[in-house]
Amino acid sequence: MCYVLNPDQSRRIGFTSVLHTHNRRRDLHPHIHMVITGGGFDDKKRQWKNCKNNYLFNAFALAKVWRARLLAYLTTELKWALPDHITKKWVVDCRHVGQGKPALLYLSTYLYRGVMADKNILYINNDQVTFRYKESQTQTMKTRTLPVVKFLWLILQHVLPKGFRRVRDYGLLRGHEKKLLQAIQFMFMIAGQLTLPSPNKTVRIKAQPFCPCCQHVMQLTGIFRPR
Repeated sequence: MCYVLNPDQSRRIGFTSVLHTHNRRRDLHPHIHMVITGGGFDDKKRQWKNCKNNYLFNAFALAKVWRARLLAYLTTELKWALPDHITKKWVVDCRHVGQGKPALLYLSTYLYRGVMADKNILYINNDQVTFRYKESQTQTMKTRTLPVVKFLWLILQHVLPKGFRRVRDYGLLRGHEKKLLQAIQFMFMIAGQLTLPSPNKTVRIKAQPFCPCCQHVMQLTGIFRPR
């Protein structure tokens, strides 16, 4: 599959797509984050071309195209019956984020900590569950209390169906493009725009058994076998 930046040139890009299904209140709010390369690879010239003026797409045009393509795929390819009332204006934000590391760190926290951390569940009884969350606008911590059944449904609705994945790589970042990606990285190294991190020495730590009662490190005094 070829992703083109400019219709006149065959520049392939790569991007990582991450699916989020909830907001800070843990309500159902499916949306997609994409981290896209700030340029493309020209197959004809075998060169990497950076985006000019940190610009990739027009966000308003991207919103219209994204909505039309997705709805067309759902109706024609998957044969899904869509609701009658679908929002005409979809929210799409496209901006330059530099090297992309802050964006990747932000996305990784949602992927590896689950829907809700145990420390955010403040109180549980037979009827209700109280948890805390950080409001995005005020950046203050707030609490929400729900009946047990509604709380369980709030969490379970974010479990993906079998066969679905939260993260997918496309274009130059696919697994099949590993050789080409290494060649592009080599180009950046020659140009002085990429430095490989120095390999860290592996420090082996001896396993320390902890006492399940006092949580202190136990010392091995010997091994006794029955006669």
